Amino acid sequence: MGRAFEFRKARKMKRWSAMAKTFTRIGKDIVMAVKEGGPNPDTNSRLRAVIQNAKAANMPKDNVERAIKKASDKDTANFKEVLFEGYAPHGIAVLIETASDNNNRTVANVRAIFNKCDGNFGTSGSVVFMFDHTCNFTVKKEDISVDMEELELELIDYDVEEIFDDEEGIIIYAPFEKFGAIQSYLEQENIEIISSGFERIPTSTTKLTEEQQADVEKLLEKLEEDDDVQNVYHSMEM
Repeated sequence: MGRAFEFRKARKMKRWSAMAKTFTRIGKDIVMAVKEGGPNPDTNSRLRAVIQNAKAANMPKDNVERAIKKASDKDTANFKEVLFEGYAPHGIAVLIETASDNNNRTVANVRAIFNKCDGNFGTSGSVVFMFDHTCNFTVKKEDISVDMEELELELIDYDVEEIFDDEEGIIIYAPFEKFGAIQSYLEQENIEIISSGFERIPTSTTKLTEEQQADVEKLLEKLEEDDDVQNVYHSMEM
């Protein structure tokens, strides 16, 4: 197994525990997708992907339909995606993906968390180069008619980096910019996409003592609790 597998395994141990937080994140994703490409999932690939993720997270269908309807309202505030960077204690690089309708509030909140937890709020470009931006797909095993090696060969033109078998399905990792092409390929081949998304995988990780890990975890947890924060990535070895 490769780097993407190890990263995913570590992330699964730190999944969002609060269902309400997950639904809030997906709701924002729906708003951004609808604002960008309209309310019809048949013609909006980004919205189609978000709806798949909502289903995978057991978000009620009524909630999804309400979010789409609300997002279609011109008076509904749009969310802007902004990436923040910094260092946690002990030199651990941290990337924070946010979706906010008030960037000044988000900046102030994130900076305050870094300050309170002995971290350093960084400038744009200070740590992003330490992470690979990837896309991923979880697809239904029953729809795959070939073995893993053959599937990897079929997807070689899409620069797929890693494919592995997981309890949730077959997991595919590729560069961020290949998302649309792979989504189209899977749909054309009638391979059901259970969920999809993007992740930032650290190019290298740093091992800390238990005490040092606790210092970093304090910062990460505070960031994840913020309503504007969608995802938090770091370079600490789990």
